[in-house]
Amino acid sequence: MVVLNKIYTKTGDDGETALGNGARVAKHSMRVTAYGTVDETNATVGLARLHATGEMDAQLARIQNDLFDLGADLCRPNMERDHESPYPPLRMAPAQVARLEAEIDVMNAQLTPLRSFILPGGSVLAAQMHLCRTVCRRAERLTVELATMESVNPDAVKYLNRLSDWFFVAGRIANEDGKADVLWVPGANR
Repeated sequence: MVVLNKIYTKTGDDGETALGNGARVAKHSMRVTAYGTVDETNATVGLARLHATGEMDAQLARIQNDLFDLGADLCRPNMERDHESPYPPLRMAPAQVARLEAEIDVMNAQLTPLRSFILPGGSVLAAQMHLCRTVCRRAERLTVELATMESVNPDAVKYLNRLSDWFFVAGRIANEDGKADVLWVPGANR
């Protein structure tokens, strides 16, 4: 359980922060940048939820919780030494990826196939979903880069990859099941 009695600790005033295993690293380290961008993704989901209702809002709430799980996973390095931890670190699981895939399949079944790329926009919720998608893609790129340097849970990368797809399809759902999608017209303004 997390207990936050005091919000400021002054321990980061020197430009370092603590990882989940207690190690101190620079706030600009790749690991902190990756999980910080996951946190940023979560904030964009919070904005999207202001416009979502019903099942879409419930799905976004689950995604927000997953994103906290993902941040916890990324802030805890050394997966190969998880067994040495006094308590099991929280790691992303294949079931979380599978849930996204199942939700994408259900949403996608309602949509007509695309014949053009989509411009971010349409409804407010669709525009928010596209913002979520692009920030999520950045989190994915940073996490993949981190994985070239340090140990990263492969399910964390898979989750981010599926999540950006989820946001894309959800954006189409938010645009009247794709009927109000704003289509790209190549060279329209030449």
